Amino acid sequence: MRIHKAVIPAAGFGTRMLPAAKAVPKPMLPILDKPAIQYIVEEAVAAGITDILIVTNRNQSVLEDHFDYAPDLENRLSASRRDADRDALRAIADMADVTFIRQKETLGLGHAIYRAKSFVGDEPFAVLLGDDIMKSAVPVIGQLKTAAQQEETAVVGVQAVSPGDIGKYCSLEVSPLRENLYGVSKLIEKPRPDQVMSLFAILGRYVLTPDIFNVLESLPPGHGGEIQLTDAINALCGLRRVVAVDFDGKRYDTGNLTGYLETILDFAKDRPDIAPWLREKYGI
Repeated sequence: MRIHKAVIPAAGFGTRMLPAAKAVPKPMLPILDKPAIQYIVEEAVAAGITDILIVTNRNQSVLEDHFDYAPDLENRLSASRRDADRDALRAIADMADVTFIRQKETLGLGHAIYRAKSFVGDEPFAVLLGDDIMKSAVPVIGQLKTAAQQEETAVVGVQAVSPGDIGKYCSLEVSPLRENLYGVSKLIEKPRPDQVMSLFAILGRYVLTPDIFNVLESLPPGHGGEIQLTDAINALCGLRRVVAVDFDGKRYDTGNLTGYLETILDFAKDRPDIAPWLREKYGI
């Protein structure tokens, strides 16, 4: 089961980050000196992904520019003898084959994934949500890839969330398989308290099989009137085995202000060029 393609849905309007996201697409907001979307692409590349499709909407051409060459800027850096900076910029464009497609209508995450059908073809593929940055020793999507190859089926990345937060995500009905793997029999998006089956929620990472497109093609709108990927995976459970990986790592939600600030601070504390200043200035 070869998995070398990934889809990154990044077509949201970023309404939780207005007014910053009005003119600058939310995936391009910086986490220290890199835009958020770059961390996600780097995770995919570190897990052996070579072909990446980013699903965008109108007014997000800056994402394409970021993953392209910048000859004028590179020439200026060369003239200033800043070869390391020039090479670092070129490496962004060279690290994977990154392509783009527009989600012409924002009809939900499931609809965004369906836009990737022609890119994916008949292969299993990874999905990395554009708001979710992971910190882990082993790339989280790589942990899912390994499980998908071992189990030869679709895999979702989960962690337990608090009872007060589960209603913001989805809830899974699971049964233990081994170690950190669970069989999934049912999922429900944004559950009411009486619908919660476990505190396990999917947190931004998936490996899906191409039969998900057959499900999405005829899936009716769900929560919020949108085509929900959770509903599609729930239907997929009736067609094949679905496995959950309680992944090793910390997930950051950069789609809201507090999560965005937490990401910046935690990543800054890991940087030897920034951490001493942060401790001296703010005691953290």
